[in-house]
Amino acid sequence: MTALLEVRNLSVAYGHVQAVRTVSFDVAEGQIVALIGPNGAGKSSTLNAIAGLVRTAGGSVLLDGREVRGLPAHAAVGAGIVLVPEGRAILQTMTVHENLLMGAEARRAPAGRTATAADLIAEQLRRFPSLQARQHTRAGALSGGEQQMLAIARGILSRPRVLLLDEPSMGLSPLLVRQIFESVRELNRHGTTILLVEQNARVALSVAAHAYVLERGEVVLSGPAADLALDERVRSAYLGGDVEARPR
Repeated sequence: MTALLEVRNLSVAYGHVQAVRTVSFDVAEGQIVALIGPNGAGKSSTLNAIAGLVRTAGGSVLLDGREVRGLPAHAAVGAGIVLVPEGRAILQTMTVHENLLMGAEARRAPAGRTATAADLIAEQLRRFPSLQARQHTRAGALSGGEQQMLAIARGILSRPRVLLLDEPSMGLSPLLVRQIFESVRELNRHGTTILLVEQNARVALSVAAHAYVLERGEVVLSGPAADLALDERVRSAYLGGDVEARPR
């Protein structure tokens, strides 16, 4: 499969602390690719660097062959790299509809596209029915699961070439985690390419086609997600030791 996103020798430093050390990986078009690893491994720093939110110390980020490393965040969105950040970062005092409208206006429509912002928002409200029922509610009044749905819907409205999801299961109940990841699968089935950072390695490996394990800012393992779910090192460190790969 053709790599849509190519990360080569990416490095991120915060002062004297090297958070990401020459990390390299590919995300094929149409795939879900997961980055897993312990807290402090550099997973979120990697996403933030790709999205233009933190300065990189070196390396290359290619989107469809074009160098995008160093673009400011708004330009990265314009290029097609959209981040749904850890903690969701929704605008709490604005309504659900207003949050979605901001997402719909974040990128210019492709040439020849006739769908209006209202059409695009209606599509996402159909995808997330609980948001449709509460579209005039302040976003800060939503449940944690609804806020995560809103953050994902807003990201999709920016029409990403690659959607970066940072810890979408954080703070959610097991039932809501299942709902969120079914939405992630559905988005991918409709053609969205996704790079996923997720502390819950079990669920990450169950939805991803390919995965990379980061430790201390470096890639230490990589391969098909189903294979990593059976790897003794991964099972022992991240899956509780006695886990079978889920059917795909």
